[in-house]
Amino acid sequence: MTIGTYESDFTGEGLRIGIVQARFNEDVCHGLLAACLAELKHLGVHDEDILHVSVPGALEIPLALQKMAETDQFDALIALGAVIRGETYHFELVSNESGAGITRVGLDTGIPIANAVLTTENDEQAEVRMAIKGADAARVAVEMANLALALEELGQAAEDE
Repeated sequence: MTIGTYESDFTGEGLRIGIVQARFNEDVCHGLLAACLAELKHLGVHDEDILHVSVPGALEIPLALQKMAETDQFDALIALGAVIRGETYHFELVSNESGAGITRVGLDTGIPIANAVLTTENDEQAEVRMAIKGADAARVAVEMANLALALEELGQAAEDE
């Protein structure tokens, strides 16, 4: 095996991407989605290689991601949502559990997942971050999909030796 450096690859052409978007805090989630789709297109991911589904809220995202991962049809997945602090403990519960669930799905399935579920103190913070975070999620998904594919090829090459 050759030791070296892998250069990040942001080429989206040929990648299949699944997006799960929460509907709760709808305006922010639509902003996340618009920015994400625009960046995926910019990176070369074709519309026909993207599947977008929506779920009620952030707590439902991990199950939808898991079901998508089980199809073996995607190179990477993206989670989009917004959890905005209220006056109860519910914010912490939703933030922590959705984040843990998203991470668990990625580790259990080996499919890269870009977590763009915003957790903010108020609506204004979410609105400021939605375009940046949506586009960032697209870049993370493409970069990590390409890295995972490259590492799989490395493993296959090692087995063939």
